[in-house]
Order: sequence, then C-alpha cells, then structure tokens
Amino acid sequence: MILGLKKQTQTLGIVKSASSYYLASRRNYHSWSGQVEKKKEQDGLFLHKSKGQHLLTNNRILDAIVRISDVRPTDTVLEIGPGTGNLTMKLLEAAQNVVAVEIDKRMVEILGKRVADHGLEDKLTIIQKDVLKTDFPQFDLVVANIPYNISSPLVAKLVYGSNAFRSATLLLQKEFSRRLLANPGDSDFNRLAVNVKLVADVQFVMDVSKREFVPPPKVDSSLVIIRPKEVKPDVDVQEWLAFTRTCFGNKNKTLGSMFRQKKKVIELLNFSAGRNGAKVGVMNQKCGNFDSEVEEAKDEDEDWINHSLCLDTDASSMFKERLIGVLSSNGFQEKRPSKLSHGELLHLLSLFNQAGIFFHDITSLPMDLHE
Repeated sequence: MILGLKKQTQTLGIVKSASSYYLASRRNYHSWSGQVEKKKEQDGLFLHKSKGQHLLTNNRILDAIVRISDVRPTDTVLEIGPGTGNLTMKLLEAAQNVVAVEIDKRMVEILGKRVADHGLEDKLTIIQKDVLKTDFPQFDLVVANIPYNISSPLVAKLVYGSNAFRSATLLLQKEFSRRLLANPGDSDFNRLAVNVKLVADVQFVMDVSKREFVPPPKVDSSLVIIRPKEVKPDVDVQEWLAFTRTCFGNKNKTLGSMFRQKKKVIELLNFSAGRNGAKVGVMNQKCGNFDSEVEEAKDEDEDWINHSLCLDTDASSMFKERLIGVLSSNGFQEKRPSKLSHGELLHLLSLFNQAGIFFHDITSLPMDLHE
C-alpha cells in the first residue's frame, strides 16, 4: 500500500469537490495524511490543473509502475513532478537514490516532511526548479507522472539530452502517448513519433483511467516506456529536426507537391547557398527572415508578390529543378511523408545533402519535436 494508508482498506478516498483538494481526510489515512489535511485547511493548499498537478492515488497502479520500471537496488531514479510523494515513497523503497524535480514550493515542503517522517531523507535529493530549465545530475532511470502541459518538450529533453539512461517509464496523456506510439502508415503518424523513434524505442504498457487521479484530469492517461537506442543514426540533429518539420508540415501531401512551393524553395535556396558558400543574392534585406516560419505557404498569397521582387528567378528555377530532380530520380516524388520509414527519410535527407540541399530552422531545437 501507499505509505500512510491503513492496510485494511482497499478504497482510496478521492475528493471531487469544487475545490479539488489534493488528498481526502477520511478514516483510512494515517497521521501523516491527517497532518497534510490540517495544513491544507490552514494554508488553502490546492492542486492546480493548469500546472498539470494530478496525483496518482491507486496503490495497485503505483506498485505496477515501479515493478515494470525494473528498478534495481543500485539505481538512481529521476522523478519529475513528484507532488506529495505517492510514487516517490515506492521508488525510495526500491532504488538506491531518488532525485525529484519539483517546481512547486508547497509540494517540496510536504514531500520533504513525508520522507523525513519515514527516515528516508538520506536517499532523496529534491531539486526545486523548472524541469525544462534544469541540468539533470546523472541518473539510471526516469519514472514519472508527467505534467501534461510539458510532455513534448520534456520527452525531447530526455531523448536528445546528454544523459545516458536505461529507460524512462512515463505516465502521459492518452492522446499524446498514442501519437508517440504511431508508426509509418498509421493515420496519426506524426513528427513527434518520427523524431522520438529516431533515437529511442517506445513501448505501450497500459491505460490508466482519469478516475485514479486527484483531482481527476479531463482525459485518461497511458503508461509507456521509452528506451534509448544503443546505436543511433549518424545524422545532424538540428538538420534532421528542420527536415522533419518541412516534411510533416503537411504530411499527407506528396513530396513533389511540397517541394514545389515557392516559399519552401526560397527558404532552402537561401540556407543551402550560404552553407555551400555561394553568393546567389537570392533575397535582399527587405525580404525578412523565413527561418522561423513553420506553416505551409500558398502560392496565391499576396505577400509573395512582394517577396518575388527580391527573388533571383533563374537561381530559384534552377534550385527547384534540383529539388524535384532528387525526388523523381530516386522514386520519392509521389510519396507522402506519413508513409515513409526512418530509413527512407534518412536516405532522402542524405540524397538532398549530396545534391547541395540543406535544411535549417531556428525553431527546430531538440525541445521542439512535435508538429
């Protein structure tokens, strides 16, 4: 059972009041929970849905998470968003150390007291910071109930970060996990999946009902395990992310149609010319910076009337021919990004590079994997 609960009960009290307090004061709680409830009454402590604060309270699921994570007695476990420590207490029993990153000062105080009351404070390190702005210490595993509002950048930070780890067992929003699990050819195959699966394998474990959380979120969750690949493709990460942004900006278009778009031709010509050291004078300063644009442009857009004044027409036409030539000569022109495997996408990027075509997008950082 969760530490602090009496063993004779199998039912967890769940508060469903308008206040959405984080723990219910019912008879099945030990003195620790009573102290928390008293503090709640004194300080008006609430869980904020807007910050993704939803505490998992089901003992059976908490045990399953620790078991499935294969925590070893020698492991240091990174937990993100521990809240009041329901999962933390389980991890402290199984691991050598736990590093918990929590931004909410109120939760840090409650967690610290709860752990100290059980004499486990020497095994726990609490980092009170924004997890997306924190440099992680060395760790072996990640086990966490992830705040929904930071799922994508946090997964990106883990799989593209410098820390080598064995696996990450994450409780995520169900819809997000389905997108993460999607494969080429699936209707929901997307940029998030293609970027994460370039460097890691993703395994579905189980769904978890929203009723198992306090306060209940609007949607169900899913438990997944992410395991970094031992051998990763030899590709420039920044260029790969820019390339997938281009391809999955409209994933159901054919590549031939996508790379005929005037705006895309200009973007690629500008950067590729600079990368190759050419002086083509494609755009003057009045044309602006297209690096930050992520949406597909329409050829009929009025803005392109002005941009076209800056365009070296001959250079643009020749570059478009080169783009389409790479696609047509290698059988990619009529293919759609949503149907391509990682091997095919990597091969296409390599073919473009061999032809002097390079991809760049200042918004395509490892923190940005989704569409």
